Amino acid sequence: MITMNTNLSSISIISQTTFLPSFSSFASPQLPRIIITPSTTIRSCTSSHKPKRQTISYDHHHHLLFPNAQERYSKNDSQINHSKNISIVRDMLFSKEGNKASLQSMMLIDTLQHMGHDHLFKEEIGSTLSSIYDNFTHQTRPGHNLFESSLFFRLFRQHGYRVSPKMLKKFIAKNGEFKLASSKDIKGLMSLYEASHLNIGEDILRKGKEFSSKHLWDSIEWLDNKHANQVKETLEHPYHMSIQRYKARRYISMHQDDHENGCKDVVLFELAKYEFNIVQLLHQREFNAILSWWKKTGLAQELSFVRDQPLKWYMWPLTMVPQPHHSKCRIELTKAIAFIYIIDDIFDVYGTLDELSLFTQAINKWDISAIDNLPNYMKVCFNALYNVTNEIAETTLKEYGWNPINTLSKSWGKLCNAFLQEAKWFASKQVPNKDEYLRNAVTSSGVFIELFCAFGMIWEVPR
Repeated sequence: MITMNTNLSSISIISQTTFLPSFSSFASPQLPRIIITPSTTIRSCTSSHKPKRQTISYDHHHHLLFPNAQERYSKNDSQINHSKNISIVRDMLFSKEGNKASLQSMMLIDTLQHMGHDHLFKEEIGSTLSSIYDNFTHQTRPGHNLFESSLFFRLFRQHGYRVSPKMLKKFIAKNGEFKLASSKDIKGLMSLYEASHLNIGEDILRKGKEFSSKHLWDSIEWLDNKHANQVKETLEHPYHMSIQRYKARRYISMHQDDHENGCKDVVLFELAKYEFNIVQLLHQREFNAILSWWKKTGLAQELSFVRDQPLKWYMWPLTMVPQPHHSKCRIELTKAIAFIYIIDDIFDVYGTLDELSLFTQAINKWDISAIDNLPNYMKVCFNALYNVTNEIAETTLKEYGWNPINTLSKSWGKLCNAFLQEAKWFASKQVPNKDEYLRNAVTSSGVFIELFCAFGMIWEVPR
């Protein structure tokens, strides 16, 4: 049984202008309206009737991509201005020597990340971080205050540098706790709180999270509304634990007035708005492609008992691989996720134990001829899964020069083995102990399939 469920109320916002909205100076299309039909979940391995399902249906009268909006972005003046802004930001990134310039560069990198267009400056950011890291590892520890130290630590760790949170020790009192002198440093506390989410078992970061969280929540009572809202946003949606596009939209809205007087800051926000809407259109095209694929498969009609939730499935790769250039990867990952849910529904709410055993054997053999003894609905599922898996393998072979079909097919077999184990437990009314359940759940979650697909389609690794 899949445990990686996502709240439908939070997913539905991607279809509305509240999640991927246009800014006042940029027109942007609306996504289709969503109708959510409540469901009754029936968990049975011996079901002889079709259970009700939770369905997200789409109003296809609303187009995902408006030609007028696309034309707006193809105008020469807009593209020229866009290119100029990118050049300005690139010049801003290459800092001069000195601690102050390094801090300014780190703050700029952090701002670019929060605005969601750091992907435009991947090489420049990498070069700048490398230079700053080399400078401080050979000379002095970065950061003179809590804000600076936390910022340097977080950005270095985010980008894979070997850094220790020991640089925060100067803010620790003799009793082993953070000094109360930092309890009113709101900027420093917010920076520490963000850094604490990159904890890999360090006690100092655990204490930092507790300390910063407590005093930030307390500060909301005496801060003005604007700064209180910024603190609350940080506490409820830390960068490392949030969807990138959501954070970008929120950051631009909440901080735009702070920077309206600075010429360079105006460039940053103009670039952020433009890029946000470009990426929004890309996501809408991707989702349009997914809807088209899902409709062509006919699985929603052939397997009327399974979940019909392409928008929900798309949210996973949108979070896993948010970078715009991974568009093809997001589409293919959504297809794989769709089958994890479909197969889960076959095992959880429809198939008999005997049918599930035959289906698992067929998946493990990964041979079309092995489906002859399966009921029709399982044949439909196997054929569709077989075709999609081969398509993913062919795409990977074409793009990266290696064919993952053997590993992919074995992965589906492992998933079905895990689902079958759960079905047997349920049918026999056996309650597994914690260790047994968790060992099986590592596989039945389906996450390993997504990770394999993602790594296979994103990184060119010698094999």
